[in-house]
Amino acid sequence: MSKAKAVVCHSCGFANNTVNATHCSSCGSSLESLGKLERSEEELRAMRFQQDGINGTWVGIATVVQAVLTAAVILGLPMALPRLIDMEGGSGMLVCIPLWFVGGALLGLISPGRTFLEPAIGSFLVAVPTTYILIHSQTVRILPTFLYFILAGIGVMFTVVGAYVGERVQLKPAK
Repeated sequence: MSKAKAVVCHSCGFANNTVNATHCSSCGSSLESLGKLERSEEELRAMRFQQDGINGTWVGIATVVQAVLTAAVILGLPMALPRLIDMEGGSGMLVCIPLWFVGGALLGLISPGRTFLEPAIGSFLVAVPTTYILIHSQTVRILPTFLYFILAGIGVMFTVVGAYVGERVQLKPAK
């Protein structure tokens, strides 16, 4: 009885994928096109960091992770240290930008395959109520309202960068 040959992933080099698998068990890359079309090494490297589609499960996970991080820092930290930390208004938005970057990088590290758009969607879903809360929680109006929306957009873009960095760290070059 002959043993079925395992498929080697062109993205991460994982060698224990089953023959009928559609995605790599290790990194989540699509394996469907491996036998159908021969590609050069340069084309395979170029395809490595392209996202296949948007995964709804990871959008939900990203939303929960970003919401928990944001609530912990924007709402929880001022409750724990009320005399030292004030996260109302613009200072809260300025803290959200690196916070969402860290959340995007964390999600990029733990998500299987290429999922760097899902953290951005999750951050956008968290940015809308966060921006509303920070605009209405400020006691002294320092920043104009449109600037909060610009800062929220910058935070979402930083999430994409963080998720991409996390993906690059997770999907090291195959040996």
